[in-house]
Amino acid sequence: MSGLSIRGFTYMFLIAYLVWCSNFESCIARRSKHWRHSRSTSASEFKKKGKNYSNSHNHHGGGSKPKPPTHKSTPTLPKAPPHKSTPSSPPIPKPKVGTPSTPPPDVDNGGHSTIFNVLDFGAKGDGSTDDTKAFQATWVAACKVEASTMLIPTDYIFYVGPISFSGPYCKPNIVFQLDGTIIAPTNSNAWGGGLLQWLEFTKLVGITIQGNGVIDGRGSVWWQDQPFDEPIDDEEKLIVPLNHTVKPPLPIQSETGRKMPSIKPTALRFYGSFNPTVTGITIQNSPQCHLKFDNCNGVLVHDVSVSSPGDSPNTDGIHLQNSKDVLIHSSKLACGDDCISIQTGCSNVYVHNVNCGPGHGISIGSLGKDNTRACVSNITIRDVNMHNTMNGVRIKTWQGGSGSVQGILFSNIQVSEVQLPIVIDQFYCDKRTCTNQSSAVSLEGINYERIRGTYTVKPVHFACSDSLPCVDVSLTSVELKPVQEQYHMYDPFCWQTYGELRTPTVPPIPCLQIGKPSSNRIQTDHDLC
Repeated sequence: MSGLSIRGFTYMFLIAYLVWCSNFESCIARRSKHWRHSRSTSASEFKKKGKNYSNSHNHHGGGSKPKPPTHKSTPTLPKAPPHKSTPSSPPIPKPKVGTPSTPPPDVDNGGHSTIFNVLDFGAKGDGSTDDTKAFQATWVAACKVEASTMLIPTDYIFYVGPISFSGPYCKPNIVFQLDGTIIAPTNSNAWGGGLLQWLEFTKLVGITIQGNGVIDGRGSVWWQDQPFDEPIDDEEKLIVPLNHTVKPPLPIQSETGRKMPSIKPTALRFYGSFNPTVTGITIQNSPQCHLKFDNCNGVLVHDVSVSSPGDSPNTDGIHLQNSKDVLIHSSKLACGDDCISIQTGCSNVYVHNVNCGPGHGISIGSLGKDNTRACVSNITIRDVNMHNTMNGVRIKTWQGGSGSVQGILFSNIQVSEVQLPIVIDQFYCDKRTCTNQSSAVSLEGINYERIRGTYTVKPVHFACSDSLPCVDVSLTSVELKPVQEQYHMYDPFCWQTYGELRTPTVPPIPCLQIGKPSSNRIQTDHDLC
């Protein structure tokens, strides 16, 4: 009985054990199957998320790569071929075919060079090969990168035709690094019927031209073809040689005999730009004006040299029009016309520490030509040396114009053998004769202080409008002594000029009328700016 009980109990225990084991394995199997299903799902989801993450954060190879929960993926170096990843690992993006290992410069520069050398774009720099297209291609590349540098290297001479380095879609603060020499074409085919400028920079922000290079306009081929009716400087009429002879007129040349177009280009022109800077360079022998700023704000010019013969026609050094907030200093200007000419639309102009000569001095104007309206204000010219120039400091306006010139200071001007040191000419005319007209650009608040040195024709020439005289003209510490050369000399001249002698002058200027004109026509809104 007892034996049967023991055997029966053992048998029952064995059956129960087998049943329990069967249930346990099923449970384990179910759990194992569920775990595999969950991992598979997670891996699938990770592949999708990992792919999206990689595309959105691994631009240019940057960003960290996410890892699967239990597998380590082998990292891929930027220049190494992609490794094969295990099936459970997220795919690693492969580099695109043809993608350079070093990306080109971009807006953020990417740590790469932003210097664009014209030699790398096909320029030869041998002085005879036309490098215009290479310069244009270099500019297109530099234009796309903020604060880039377009390099014109030293020891090369680049033959470049008329070209425009233009915005308005260029990045700001581009540097035009001029260390070599740029020369202009001297054959008429390159200019067509004539152009107003040779090298032009338009609608740019923060453009800088710097370096110790040269811009050579090679203008002699234009000057020798000067037509007989070329505009003259009106003050030439005041200069009479002692032998009573005048300069012989240039011969009239036929169209077939003229080598170059009648329209002469400016060598370097800026238009519609903010904060343009020119420094260090030399501009020489321009066919016409050397450096021009038109519709610009925040102009800076310093340590610049302008060089052309004193008899080269209409070769102004620096020409300003419709430009505001201008600073010009520490420069040498030698040319055949005004060293600096300030035209209508200019205000807040400050010029100091400039050497001028040869040339026609520093001029405001001419203004009001062809009955136009002219507005110039807040101009300071100081600490200037002038040697062997036609004029010193001058204001010139046409009869028939309107508008105003006001707030002008000429201070500490040293003149040496200057024909006409101080000039106001409201009867300006660049032809042999002009029609008399009654309206005029008004002049008010013109101040001269510490104008000293020597003259060869006339110390002061004030020729103001009958209908709208000059008012508030002041002179302080003016000392001008005659030097007899080859010209007739004259005493100071004043016409319809009112103001004040704040100190005695040398020579005396008794013709200046004290106060204001009693019959002065009341200025209207049409006169003022």
